[in-house]
Amino acid sequence: MRFRNILGRFATGVVAITAIDPETGRPTGLAANSFTSVSLDPALISFCVAHTSSTWPRLRDAGRHCVNILSEPQREVCLQLATKGGDKFAGLEWTKSPGGSPVIDGALAWLECSVEAEYVAGDHVIVVAQVHHLDKHHDGDPLVFYKGSYGRFDG
Repeated sequence: MRFRNILGRFATGVVAITAIDPETGRPTGLAANSFTSVSLDPALISFCVAHTSSTWPRLRDAGRHCVNILSEPQREVCLQLATKGGDKFAGLEWTKSPGGSPVIDGALAWLECSVEAEYVAGDHVIVVAQVHHLDKHHDGDPLVFYKGSYGRFDG
């Protein structure tokens, strides 16, 4: 708990990782705050996913997934995608990326990716993904996660 409390003092943005589930043909996704750029050439990003995630295998199997950078008003979107089971996209508006992955309305930007590598790291998997398409989607402030709570950036 102490480790978690100390790391919670590092503010992060929040992303939604989305794809079309190849088994059902329906959109699915998860929320993550462990997102970072890795390389400019080639364009690579990374994020971490818990081993217990039942959504990550479906996202991986989709081949392409979309990383949506969430905006400050999207706290409820984040919480909805962070829940276990159910229709995570109920009531969410979205459009398709060039490869068909969900781009969530209101996201600041999106990156369409495919998995380059996965590394087991404790209770998580570090996913390194190659970026194929990306774009700015909306203007606004980012959704920020700090000390176990969601907030906003006052700049």
